[in-house]
Amino acid sequence: MNGTGAMNALRSRTLIAHLLLLGVVLVWGTTFSLVKAALAETTPLVFNLLRMMLAFAVLAAVNWPSVRGLTRSDVNLGAAAGLFLGLGYQLQTSGLNHTTASKAAFITGLVVVIVPLLSALPGVALPGTLKPSFDTYAGALLAFAGLVLLTTPQGSGSAPLSGIGLGEWLCLGSAVAFAAHLLVLARAAPRVSARRLGTLQIGFAALVMLITLPLGGRPHFDGTPVVWIALAVTALLATAAAFTIQSWAQQHLPASHTALIFTLEPVFAWLTSLLFFGEQLGRRAMLGAGLILAGILLAELRPTSRGRSQLLPIAGA
Repeated sequence: MNGTGAMNALRSRTLIAHLLLLGVVLVWGTTFSLVKAALAETTPLVFNLLRMMLAFAVLAAVNWPSVRGLTRSDVNLGAAAGLFLGLGYQLQTSGLNHTTASKAAFITGLVVVIVPLLSALPGVALPGTLKPSFDTYAGALLAFAGLVLLTTPQGSGSAPLSGIGLGEWLCLGSAVAFAAHLLVLARAAPRVSARRLGTLQIGFAALVMLITLPLGGRPHFDGTPVVWIALAVTALLATAAAFTIQSWAQQHLPASHTALIFTLEPVFAWLTSLLFFGEQLGRRAMLGAGLILAGILLAELRPTSRGRSQLLPIAGA
């Protein structure tokens, strides 16, 4: 292949990577409204369990050759990742049942800000990574201010956190759990193949959801078309397919491009919630959402070690 042909092939792969990753982020954004609609027909923890079991069945079937011959280290790392992933989704979906889809999406996006803050704790940071920089703390401050504006109504006075209800607190807890999940993945990725780790963490997440199912009260499931569509989209597209596509696309995109695309997820979530539920954000909430996006972008583009940036996905509902 001559130089021109190689350049055209590179451009083609880059374009495809942009489009595929944009599609993944669009799917992740729309899942907030889709799951919100499904929760009218089923309880959150039942939905999560069915969603994760279906995703695990698909991944196990596709990745079976990679899963055979597991070591104890593989299982331990997969279990740790699955624990935090399962807890994150349990908290997020339960929170979505008590707040709007758009607020849940913007608050969940704070995971990108929380990761570097957790990394500042002794024993948490990965070897070779830099300490959180000024940009990290500035992003965290912007995101916190945005959270207050997003959730607190005008005239709250001296109680700026009074507007954060149960749903918002649960979503914030899910962001912390997802941040811990990403830190575990960062440690596990060099030791376990992507296919093996992806399958193991989804399987253990399903186990966590099964164990915590009684905490969600009396289980209820009504298999309406909306519920089945939500299960199919979240399990097959937003979980099994999305993480596979993301792994490939990030190999062909500059860090700054990937970060900007990831930042669009809560925007897509807000647009779909506006279209399907008529959920509107007032001026104060819109300003808060903008500050959260600015904080996320600052944190997403931060350097984490010499010559590279860490790219953190903001998984959908």
